[in-house]
Amino acid sequence: MAHSHRTSPTDEPTSVRWLLIAVCLAFMALFLVLPLYAVFAEAFRLGWNAFWTALGTKDAQSAIRLTLLVAAIAVPLNIVFGICASWAIAKFEFKGKAFLITLIDLPFSVSPVISGLVYVLLFGSGSLLGPWLKSYGIEILFAVPGIVLATIFVTFPFVARELIPLMQDQGTGDEEAALSLGASGWQTFWRVTLPNIKWGLLYGVLLCNARAMGEFGAVAVVSGKIRGETTTIPLQVEMFYNEYNATAAFALASLLALLALVTLVLKTALEWRYGDELAATGRGH
Repeated sequence: MAHSHRTSPTDEPTSVRWLLIAVCLAFMALFLVLPLYAVFAEAFRLGWNAFWTALGTKDAQSAIRLTLLVAAIAVPLNIVFGICASWAIAKFEFKGKAFLITLIDLPFSVSPVISGLVYVLLFGSGSLLGPWLKSYGIEILFAVPGIVLATIFVTFPFVARELIPLMQDQGTGDEEAALSLGASGWQTFWRVTLPNIKWGLLYGVLLCNARAMGEFGAVAVVSGKIRGETTTIPLQVEMFYNEYNATAAFALASLLALLALVTLVLKTALEWRYGDELAATGRGH
């Protein structure tokens, strides 16, 4: 009796495999390697001295400081929100849970420029809040608070969306066991919940920080692009380039490119070292 031979769905001819690999490598070379090479080549085209001189200018230093400041404010706030939101969604049942998840995903579907315009409508001179806050000396638009708010909006899903699937997969068994043994709520969080989610949390923080430092659209709308005051690194890159100062523009751009490469390396290391745990975090956003 003849037995039918069932071919594996991945059992393709060698030529097909190499063709697929070649297409992937060509795509990566065209859209990833070549742009990165161009950025670093232009940044160092005039040598190290010109590179460091460009980074040492007053405008470049101001942009770097503001970018670091905004990230230092936005990322910790997103950590707090991400932990609270994921804990509530994963550990409790309540009305409106699906709606809350939808709101968390909102920045993924809304253009950053639109989110910036929303803050202009909320805090602009023609709004109700803007003049009232200004009467107390509080400036939101064209100032650091507006940049921070816009950055928080576009980045707040990253930590939460990494932790929600992880916490849902882990369930509540460990917390219930700790509480039954007499642990308080805070002790349960610090000694049980946080250690269980620490690598997913680090993964989300990594992505959140990279997005916060590289955000352009929302920040461009609310910052006013005031030189030396409200220009982050992406905005300053655009200003340098529009002024035909290519060396300074690509020098700053290389910092963001380096951040992307470091993020990629750390992301890969986390996935390799803690792949089983991170598999539940829905990575790839």
